[in-house]
Amino acid sequence: MATSVQENLVKKNQEYASSFKEGDLALPPAKKYAVVTCMDARIHPPAAFGIALGDAHVIRNAGGSAREALRSLVISEQLLGTKEILLIKHTGCGMLTFGNKDAHAVVEQALGAEAEKELEGLDFLPFGDLEQGVRDDVEFLRTSKAIPSGVAISGWVYEVETGKVREVK
Repeated sequence: MATSVQENLVKKNQEYASSFKEGDLALPPAKKYAVVTCMDARIHPPAAFGIALGDAHVIRNAGGSAREALRSLVISEQLLGTKEILLIKHTGCGMLTFGNKDAHAVVEQALGAEAEKELEGLDFLPFGDLEQGVRDDVEFLRTSKAIPSGVAISGWVYEVETGKVREVK
């Protein structure tokens, strides 16, 4: 039996598909850039960052982590020709609220020792300071041998309270 979320998916997709006319877009992003941002449901990248369908790769994960996004960024650049990365973290991020030990303890308490053992050694990649987290991830990308030196990389903070972005230097 379908859940209400699944039913909504099918209904909304039927509405979307009924007027869909973008099926001929090229595989590589037209504007040749990638955005790494958080999976937070309060961020709507196309609207907040001015991204039209087909313009850019949008890579989302908990905290907008460059380390976690590296695999996708390599594919984006090496196979699909992107030349720029915008790394965008945000205010009020949950990744600011805990450390690795906390996350591992929650898993063990909620799911048991076997689940925690499966995640042994996993770095949840939390960060304690928002702007420093942006700087650290930008530096990680700039010094990564897997990212070409000619790729433009910039770091930003999206303010969930105002909808505005600001660059972090």
